[in-house]
Amino acid sequence: MTRAPDDPNQWDTATYDGSHSFVYEYGADVVSLLDPQPGERILDLGCGTGHLTDAIASAGADVVGVDNAESMLEEARADYPDYDFVHADARDLSLQDLPGDEPFDAVFSNAALHWIPEQDEVAESGRSLLKPGGRFVAELGGTGNVSGIVDAVFRELDRRGYDQSHPWYFPSISEHASLLEARGFEVRYATLFDRPTELDDGEDGLASWLEMFGDTMLAPVPDDELDDVVAAVEDELRADYFEDGVWTADYRRLRFVAVREDD
Repeated sequence: MTRAPDDPNQWDTATYDGSHSFVYEYGADVVSLLDPQPGERILDLGCGTGHLTDAIASAGADVVGVDNAESMLEEARADYPDYDFVHADARDLSLQDLPGDEPFDAVFSNAALHWIPEQDEVAESGRSLLKPGGRFVAELGGTGNVSGIVDAVFRELDRRGYDQSHPWYFPSISEHASLLEARGFEVRYATLFDRPTELDDGEDGLASWLEMFGDTMLAPVPDDELDDVVAAVEDELRADYFEDGVWTADYRRLRFVAVREDD
């Protein structure tokens, strides 16, 4: 296994769009939930390499992509030069940071919010970008997401005497709905569901997933022990998560639609 770059906002975009393309492919259902309309102004928050930005624009919406990873944005700009992509922090985002001076009809996000612990700041920022009655539509990891993988990693770290640090925000429906409601949103729809997700790369699928997404969990492990740790995690999970040459990750997802209430 190879270490991810030290900068958490630098991603291997070729691997992300290749072995982990399920991230944006599953996001097509979230675009359907958004139901973008011609002429709407929509913000894609955590746009990554821009594939869902393009899907939203294809419905006739005027879309702006935002991400905090410059490597993702470079790929998005190369693939979709007709759209605006902005490097910005979702926790501190205002209309002045974005093209155009009009508030948005909708803020959309897929598989990005769970990387940000400060969700109160994200909600406040998102609300400030929306018209009254504008909608916030998103999917993120929900409570219990990839818990089998996380627990196996933490057990191995504990066995070796290393600290455990959970890198994600995986809320329950009530937890996240309460947060949104406290910040001026009315939650119109929320669902939590299991979504077992097959990983690419065959026998190497779990190691590849950990390399792409688990770098924070594995940060305490010295380089010369990393492969042994990953192998131990694979051995523990193999009976339940590996079948017919394919690893399956125990994803659970939270989707919501929330509407900005009038001031």
